[in-house]
Amino acid sequence: MIRAIKGTRDILPPASGQWASVEFEVRRVFRSYNLQEIRTPVFEDTQLFARGVGEDTDIVSKEMYTFEDRDGGSLTLRPENTAPVIRAYIEHRLDQKPGLQKLYYIGPMFRRERPQKGRYRQFHQIGAEVIGSERPEIDAEVIVMVWDLLNAVGVSGPEVLLNSVGCSECRPEFLSKLRAALLPVQSSLCTDCQRRSETNPLRVLDCKVPADQPVIDGLPSILDSLCSNCAAHFDIVKVMLNDRAVPFTVKPRLVRGLDYYTRTTFEFVHGALGAQNSILGGGRYDGLAEQLGSRVAAPGIGFSIGQDRLMLALEQTAGRHAEHAIDVYIAPMGAEAVRYCAGLAHELRRLGVCVESGPDAKLKRSLELAHKLAARYTLIVGEQETRSGQLLLKDMLTGDQKAISHPQLLGQFSTSTEHGS
Repeated sequence: MIRAIKGTRDILPPASGQWASVEFEVRRVFRSYNLQEIRTPVFEDTQLFARGVGEDTDIVSKEMYTFEDRDGGSLTLRPENTAPVIRAYIEHRLDQKPGLQKLYYIGPMFRRERPQKGRYRQFHQIGAEVIGSERPEIDAEVIVMVWDLLNAVGVSGPEVLLNSVGCSECRPEFLSKLRAALLPVQSSLCTDCQRRSETNPLRVLDCKVPADQPVIDGLPSILDSLCSNCAAHFDIVKVMLNDRAVPFTVKPRLVRGLDYYTRTTFEFVHGALGAQNSILGGGRYDGLAEQLGSRVAAPGIGFSIGQDRLMLALEQTAGRHAEHAIDVYIAPMGAEAVRYCAGLAHELRRLGVCVESGPDAKLKRSLELAHKLAARYTLIVGEQETRSGQLLLKDMLTGDQKAISHPQLLGQFSTSTEHGS
């Protein structure tokens, strides 16, 4: 038997319905902040990620799915989507459009890392990029939007971690201090961090190895090296988050794992996910467009949510979502009723009602199936009901049933769908 590839999975009903429900809420929140959807290819030129994400990052050096195309070019399944979005921004000259470019995406990404709970080799991300401004107010708005988004989908009590990683003006001075501080302790760090100490010392601060944490805690804080512009920028972000009652904790070691970040970086974490408790991360990347070949400055800020982790957090905090119930299960009894019910089902579906019309069967069997399918109501239609026009509607929660005419039935469900119930 052929099985799914290790690190991938099938998302089956009813979970697929839960995913769709979350995506609906996410799109609603994005729309309220005037974000529009962008869909990029699932594979790109390998150089896009080598130049954009950074050749020394774990993603590029260890985790990418890269293959040679038939024409000899090197292609990579996208491991993240910020670099592709910026590539599209440059290629299609979106800088020529008025206002900020506020874009979001929902789709699969690919990294060959060790599969674990909530982490897969094909995983799904919900993300957004706001391009065209370096104002700190935009940073705060994006973080508030994420806060609203998580609340909308039902994640209660996330913790916001916040930092600034400086800019090209002040970061070199901090890196010098960091390299000097790493020299006497380098041999006590994990193998990856010993390598990072030479190639990209800032990445040492992002290490997750427990034994390295006491050493990392003793390293210099980047907040002590911020230039006046970066310090002022960070102060405004914090003030605006306080103004909007979004709680946060400043975490000077928060640098994220990608090379393109500048100034504001942030993570949302949740205790329900255990030691690996990050739901999402993001930050500002003011120089990424120029790094990818743009002749025009395109400062931006974005984030990505691991949707697999998000769904896990929802299960842990709110319990499993109730299965997606059928609104009406129609139970016809007799050939005449089957034909009548086919037309009735079509009328209800045009009203947006979720309907399952069953086969001709005895009432007891139909009610058992309606219960198994988690139907909210069962509409019982025999030949007598067909001729009289008086149908029998059974409430599957209370057990109550009532006679209802064809027009009354359509009117009841027309009203309920208008009110979103």
